[in-house]
Amino acid sequence: MRIVRNTGKETVSLVEVPDCRPGPGEVVVQTAVSALCGSELHAYRAGTESSGNNGHEAAGTVIELGAGVESLRVGDRIGASAIAGCGRCPYCARGIFTWCDAWKYYANMHGERFVIAANACHRIEPDLPWDVAVLIAGDGLGVPYHTSKKLDRPGIRTVAVFGLGPIGLGNVLVQAHFGRRVLGVDVRPWRLDKALELGADAVLDAREGDPVERLREMTGGRGVDAAIEAAGRPETAHQCFAAVCKGGGVVFNGEQGGLELSPSDDFIRRDVWAVGSWFYHFHEFSEMLRLYRAGLRVQELVSHRFPFAQAAAAFREFAAGRTAKAILEYGDETACCAVS
Repeated sequence: MRIVRNTGKETVSLVEVPDCRPGPGEVVVQTAVSALCGSELHAYRAGTESSGNNGHEAAGTVIELGAGVESLRVGDRIGASAIAGCGRCPYCARGIFTWCDAWKYYANMHGERFVIAANACHRIEPDLPWDVAVLIAGDGLGVPYHTSKKLDRPGIRTVAVFGLGPIGLGNVLVQAHFGRRVLGVDVRPWRLDKALELGADAVLDAREGDPVERLREMTGGRGVDAAIEAAGRPETAHQCFAAVCKGGGVVFNGEQGGLELSPSDDFIRRDVWAVGSWFYHFHEFSEMLRLYRAGLRVQELVSHRFPFAQAAAAFREFAAGRTAKAILEYGDETACCAVS
């Protein structure tokens, strides 16, 4: 079988590796689609070669069962969650794998086959398109939807999204679907335009003046009700706090290191609250599926489709900020990439 290997300095290649085999409680999946995630760019841009890839969003068909697997059958169509719980703790019983103290992360999903825990698989119906399955089973839609649960407050009417990569664009789509006024902030023209297509009321190019001042102008000096930090940068984190109104909230999606904040200025004196939102709860898959069935335009998050053989081109376009969600398809390898 072939997989994508990060070969360092913004290069990837396809390499032959032995067929994967499932361990106890695991299954092997024949990949139909896999999706690129912004978190993979750290390894992509690194100067060293890795043994495989950090792909963690995929969907496909079960072809082999490991010992003890009774919840799935060969031939089942599944969407995979990269986070698997132990299956025994109270959090797992509630479908909250990310809170399990023994959660396990699965990667190497950019390949013709991948291994995944059986309890991290969502069985999907035959009519569900593969590109929808990979987004609602992974963090492509999972993170934006889970973030929306953090913002489930009736007073939130205006939301600013800082960083319009795939996760930020997903937040635009979800928040607009819920009827909120969404204001997007980024520095890449392509993604600013895409945010408008997905329902943003307006977008701001952060290179053209202070976005905080402009957001306050657009809200009558009050500030936005909530801000989502999806860029993973200290400057945008500070901008989120400065942009929200009194009593407003900040949700962190973007991973980053230490950040200096003032309890008095950033929180106490304006009653500001802040929360983190990582991945999604396994049980939320059914809620996202219902939203899709009710009209959420999930497929519009996918802007580019590449045959698996063109994985290197997919990573180049993705890293250059010229895509929303880019997916690899494991069918016809002679087709050209398409923009939807």
